Amino acid sequence: MNAIGKSLRGLAIEEDGAQVVEYALIIAVVSIALVIALSAIAGGANNPFATFIARVTTCLTNTTPGSCV
Repeated sequence: MNAIGKSLRGLAIEEDGAQVVEYALIIAVVSIALVIALSAIAGGANNPFATFIARVTTCLTNTTPGSCV
């Protein structure tokens, strides 16, 4: 029980884990903004980004195995 307390205190003091989480959140926000911007650009069906956005949307929304190629 004492070892668990020491481990938790060590994690609370260490700041490297917090930096990793911050970078992951920044990457997630930038990725979402990029997808939104590309979907706004890909308004027409003959736009080269339209196919890409459709495939990404299918991969993100469909949970069937093998549906994302």
